[in-house]
Amino acid sequence: MKPTPTRLLPFVFLFFLGFFPGLYSFTNAQSSSEIYHELLKLRETKRVLYLAAHPDDENTRLIAYLANSVHAEVGYLSLTRGDGGQNLIGKELGIELGMIRTQELLKARETDGGRQFFSRAIDFGYSRNPDETLSNWDRNKLLSDLVWVIRNFQPDLLITRFNTTPGTTHGHHTTSAILGGEAFELAGNPDAFPEQLKWVKPWSPKRIFWNAYNWGGQYEPKPDIPYHTFPVGEFNFLLGTSYSQIAADSRTMHKSQGFGSTASIGESSDFLEFVAGAPFENDPFEGIPDRWQGLEGGTAFVKKVEALLDAFDFTNPINNLPRLLEMKAQLNQVQEGLPWVKEKQDQLDQIILDVLGWKALFLANKELSFPSDQIQGKLIVNLPGDRGVRLEKFEVLDSAYELAGRVADNQPFEWEQELQVPATHPVSQPYWLKSPPRESLYVVDSQQMIGKPFNDPAVSGKLHFRIENQRFEVNIPLQYRYNDQVNGEIIQPFTVVPKISLSIDQENVFLLGEQEAQLGVTLSFEGELEEGTLGISGLDSGDYVVEERLEDTANKSIYFSLRLTNSNGEARSSHTVFYKTRDGTVYEQGKKRIVHPHIPNLTYFPEASFNLIRLNMDMRNQTIGYIPGAGDDIPEVLRNLGYTVEILENSNMGPGTFRNYSTLIVGIRAFNVNQNLANQTAALMDYAKNGGNLIVQYNTSSPLLSRDFGPYPLELSRDRITVEESPVKILLEEHPVLNFPNEISESDFEGWVQERGLYFPGNWDDRYQTPLEMQDPNEPPTRGSLLVTRYGSGHYSYSGISWFRLLPAGVPGAIKLFVNLIEQGNE
Repeated sequence: MKPTPTRLLPFVFLFFLGFFPGLYSFTNAQSSSEIYHELLKLRETKRVLYLAAHPDDENTRLIAYLANSVHAEVGYLSLTRGDGGQNLIGKELGIELGMIRTQELLKARETDGGRQFFSRAIDFGYSRNPDETLSNWDRNKLLSDLVWVIRNFQPDLLITRFNTTPGTTHGHHTTSAILGGEAFELAGNPDAFPEQLKWVKPWSPKRIFWNAYNWGGQYEPKPDIPYHTFPVGEFNFLLGTSYSQIAADSRTMHKSQGFGSTASIGESSDFLEFVAGAPFENDPFEGIPDRWQGLEGGTAFVKKVEALLDAFDFTNPINNLPRLLEMKAQLNQVQEGLPWVKEKQDQLDQIILDVLGWKALFLANKELSFPSDQIQGKLIVNLPGDRGVRLEKFEVLDSAYELAGRVADNQPFEWEQELQVPATHPVSQPYWLKSPPRESLYVVDSQQMIGKPFNDPAVSGKLHFRIENQRFEVNIPLQYRYNDQVNGEIIQPFTVVPKISLSIDQENVFLLGEQEAQLGVTLSFEGELEEGTLGISGLDSGDYVVEERLEDTANKSIYFSLRLTNSNGEARSSHTVFYKTRDGTVYEQGKKRIVHPHIPNLTYFPEASFNLIRLNMDMRNQTIGYIPGAGDDIPEVLRNLGYTVEILENSNMGPGTFRNYSTLIVGIRAFNVNQNLANQTAALMDYAKNGGNLIVQYNTSSPLLSRDFGPYPLELSRDRITVEESPVKILLEEHPVLNFPNEISESDFEGWVQERGLYFPGNWDDRYQTPLEMQDPNEPPTRGSLLVTRYGSGHYSYSGISWFRLLPAGVPGAIKLFVNLIEQGNE
């Protein structure tokens, strides 16, 4: 049996919702072997916390082995959500990319059997060393997060993916190991972060290890440092797959990073190198007590589990129900207040439901709703066998509904009720986005939310029922289900959105010289249209004029066309658009949706804001051909500046169309992902040679679909400038690209965001000119950020500067320099 994310390990869902939640019911039927596998996990009490910096840092092979062979509870704590990375599957960057990668990590853990945690750290891009990293991150706050997760999860072992040696890898990586070691020492100290002790107790893991690696070769043990080897290439006959295959399937979930993986076949090993804690001789888990043995009644419970394992009925798993109900009765009598015991109780309840073939859904008649809205809710419960379940009560949205029904014999129970979302119900904003971030950390006001991967369901119902003489309570999330003609059943989370949301047609509004600018704002009403007043923060009423107001009652929207006239002030300012209704309620949130087939639909609500950018800049009318790569928002920025931009794809890309444009721009990573473009490299060079202006943005060195993307040889490297404030030296002061049509000075390199650039060329032909020199602190200078050359009668530029971040962020100096690159075609 090949595992899939929906079949391998159902219990991972339980942990999505918090550290130790009540039982949540999901609809995935489990095979007998999977139920047996969960019984093995019920018997085991070992716990391991794995620590690194980003989504994809985790060793999915080791996680898969520990979770499915050792049967330990394994958590992965990622310091960041990957917000600072690049995106191979779309245009989303920053917080949107962080949301995508959060869900990809949850899919990965669903596949390999682990759990997922996060700290509040924001990924601010590549960092060369931990000193640079910790100059951005608040060390004490991150230590608090790590200690909090350790005290909640209570691991026996802490494993870091990276070691503490600076300079060997990303500074975030090294920092995760350094902070991991410090948290290992502090978590058991009641004087460390005592404010946490309102909810948790001090906890000391037994040992901390480094998941040792030697990239490109086998790990080489060091004299006098203990280590342990795990046979992670083994095959699990119960699950019908190898741990390597589980790991590859898990890693493939990181689709936004292009990390599709093929499993290795055969024997392989993973290594833990001892760092600190109690000594051991043969096994990292030596001396770690079986938690059942320290629990009153625990030994007797274990004997029942082992007896069921010996006598388990695979053919008719429902025949295991009497023993399971006995186990539940016994486990319910043990001491309360131990989080791991509550987990085991929930796990046992889910096993009982699995042997019954339980399926339960709580469905809404719409995916999106709003506070005070009426929705139609439908509860469906089904059991295929003759062991009946007596339904008693269903609690939802502060109301309780008595149920009188018995579910059995494959006759589904259905209950429908009109429900009202309370007027005070919060919208489904991801919890870490509710407040603006500060100092490269998300602001999370509730201590108990820290570490959680995502929000609880927007609405859920609690179903009370009996199986024989045993009481059960199951939380069932409200979801939206529909049928897709191609993919069949689709289930999405029910989401609560603002009653009125605002959409702005451009994130950057440019005032060029004395020119005026246009701005479109659309109000979307979830209910009926409401009268009100539109305003813009930070601008006087005379700085903008509403030229047009169009109501669309069918689509429940109002469109405003505004003319902005303000040309005074700083080069770049940010403003929020708001709508004040007659009752005094102010709405200023947008509504953005992120839709990819491999993760649930995501919705969040940023401020409806835009950047007003005042530029004394020359540019000329021209039509630009833009060839997409991995996805970016540069074409929209260029359109807002006044250029005409046409996207060239597939049939409209080739020599016959290239010559229609004075400038061609190649999108980010296009030579990594766009095979059609790679097939046209000769035509691109001919275009430049015959008078065109060709601009190629950054690519990574591997994999490259073509290496002939310049008129003269150039080789890519991993060189980058990570500090956005680092100095830039102008080398060719008279070069046209720095003077035509706009003069570029050192002040134009101020106010850049996240980084200067990445994956610069490391070697290039002497016929390229390098107008700029950049240098990170304590690093050698590089001239590879921008290569320009005349080729035939045309122009060619290659640049690793992060235009894909800088232009959408509205950085004035970067915009001027990019416009100069475009305008070389008009020289």
